[in-house]
Amino acid sequence: MSSWLILIPLGVFGGFIAFVWHRLAIAPGWRRRWVRYVVAAVLVVLTVFAFAGFDVWGGSFTPAQMRPVAWLGQAFLASCLYLFLGLVPVWLASVAIWLVGWRHDDHGRSARRRLNAIASPLVAAVAVGVTAYGAVEAANPSVSQFELASPQLPAQFDGAKVALITDVHAGAVRSAAFTQQVVDLVNEQEPDLIVLAGDLVDGTAERYAPELAPLADLRAPLGVFATTGNHEMFEDTVNWVSAFEDVGLVVLGNESVPLERGGATMVLAGVHDAIGEGVFAPDYDAALAGVDPEGFTLLAAHQPLQAFEVEGRGVDLQVSGHTHGGQMWPINYLVPLQQPMLEGRGDVAGTPVITSRGAGAWGPAIRVAAPPEVPIITLKRS
Repeated sequence: MSSWLILIPLGVFGGFIAFVWHRLAIAPGWRRRWVRYVVAAVLVVLTVFAFAGFDVWGGSFTPAQMRPVAWLGQAFLASCLYLFLGLVPVWLASVAIWLVGWRHDDHGRSARRRLNAIASPLVAAVAVGVTAYGAVEAANPSVSQFELASPQLPAQFDGAKVALITDVHAGAVRSAAFTQQVVDLVNEQEPDLIVLAGDLVDGTAERYAPELAPLADLRAPLGVFATTGNHEMFEDTVNWVSAFEDVGLVVLGNESVPLERGGATMVLAGVHDAIGEGVFAPDYDAALAGVDPEGFTLLAAHQPLQAFEVEGRGVDLQVSGHTHGGQMWPINYLVPLQQPMLEGRGDVAGTPVITSRGAGAWGPAIRVAAPPEVPIITLKRS
């Protein structure tokens, strides 16, 4: 059964690549036959490269050796989204011409070839251009400022700054250099508290734990804490939690800790990701056990929808990630089908939630109309 589950998406993707090849190499009716072979070769090579991002071709190669291949292959996957959005309408227009010319023996062949000779290369150029723009956008995370006011916040914490890091996705595509870039950006803000709310990694800890080493440089007087995300649950969960602890992160696995400042206390709680199972299943009762509803409680939970589970439990703010803000337009229109919010600040089941678009990117290091961010949340006593 598992083999079929793998073969089905591979078959669909293979069919799409064949469709792209036909639209770019055959449909325009190029006079030079070598064009179809060149286009086929490029598509095959990029498809092979794409699998490097999933460690299919890792083997004896180091992550550093495979990273350029993985980056290019995953970028190709991003361009496939825009090839699809552009080539399908061109194909539909070709079908329309074919239908209009049904009385003629060639079904408007010359008109269809003229259309494809102009439109198909144009679509390919736009897809590459948008992907290149997305690569630049994804490479430069920036700070986003938020403010949360609450009467439950002790006066001693008024003005405290919380840095929220999510969705770094260090691994086959993102290296320790990118992690260091995020760390430097956060430390420049001089936050009082740093919370890493999941999806810091992809792959296995044995192979990619070194990409997290710069996290050891994070500094905040109230501490540096982390929770798990769904990608930590996909593979090697136990070892990833250990790797987080090895770089000095305090992992909040369904538990809470008091944070003291000037003799006053607020609570930081954290739960495992919503898809966790067994010992890594989210346990909201355990995470919020003993929490004073009259005090101030900050909850770290990877997915915004986890706020539904803490309704009426005294959580004053939940910080999350997961959505990537859609990462690549127009995926942002699909995210609300699964999550109660896309990005920024919102209210979920009566709980204020701040959702980060994330510092990194999953799969392709590409972001289109969803720039990477590190939210800095200033707490205010209202």
